[in-house]
Parts: sequence; C-alpha cells; structure tokens
Amino acid sequence: MAYFVLICIDKLGALEKRLASREAHLAYLENHDGAVRLAGPFLDSEGKPAGSMLIVEAEDLAAAQAFADADPYAAAGLFEQVEVRAWRPTIGALP
Repeated sequence: MAYFVLICIDKLGALEKRLASREAHLAYLENHDGAVRLAGPFLDSEGKPAGSMLIVEAEDLAAAQAFADADPYAAAGLFEQVEVRAWRPTIGALP
C-alpha cells in the first residue's frame, strides 16, 4: 500500500453543485474510511469551499485514480481539474 494525494479544484461558480452532492460525497468517503487518511476542502478568499484535498492509501496509482473517478463530486462534474500524485509522509503522523 502507498499514499496518494488527490488535489481537486472546483469549476468556477460550482458551489451549488458541491452543496447538492456533498451528502453523497461524504457517504462515499465514509464507506472508504480505511483508504481515506485525511480529507478536507480548499477555501476561496471568502472562506467558501473551492476544491478538495485528500490523502488516500491505495495499492497503486491506478487504484487511487479509480477512487478519485468514482467520487460523487467527480460524477457531478464539480471539478475543473483533478491531480493524483504519489506521496510519502516525512514529518508528522497521519490519523
């Protein structure tokens, strides 16, 4: 198993789409709580959600990408851009 960071940037003006699919997104993450090590939204200058950052544990890059692709936020077309990158923790501890 390895760690991956998912960097997801919302489309401009997509806050309503985010809010409409939030419950499904959170249920998806809770159903994969063994894989999701850390998650939360990026905030815009007004403090409103404007993207997401997740640290997930997966077998490989393809599995991490599949996890990102199956997220209800992605299915709703919320994201302008999604980047999945391998990551190695160096300082600090994950929950």
